[in-house]
Amino acid sequence: EVQLVESGGGLVQPGGSLRLSCAASGFTFSSYGMMWVRQAPGKGLEWVATINGGGSSTYYADSVKGRFTISRDNAKNTLYLQLNNLKTEETAMYYCAKDNRHRSQGTKVTVSS
Repeated sequence: EVQLVESGGGLVQPGGSLRLSCAASGFTFSSYGMMWVRQAPGKGLEWVATINGGGSSTYYADSVKGRFTISRDNAKNTLYLQLNNLKTEETAMYYCAKDNRHRSQGTKVTVSS
């Protein structure tokens, strides 16, 4: 059974940073690309970033490029998202996902002064 357990959300001031972690189990982690998505209050799901299985290729939404960094540690079966220079409009639930069927429970990121 695929399990994705996320941690690291919280309250941060505008311009601040957070690091999200996603511990994966139930599948061969290194064989799969992984992604982060988010959902702001009252809005739809938004793709944020993707990383390939080996970690050598990353892709970002234009809105986060240069501020967010997706990475992974295949030895630890863990996916990360470093969020820097956060904006108030990026308050959202953040999810890690293996595919459309498998997504974490989400962690709340609140950007507010």
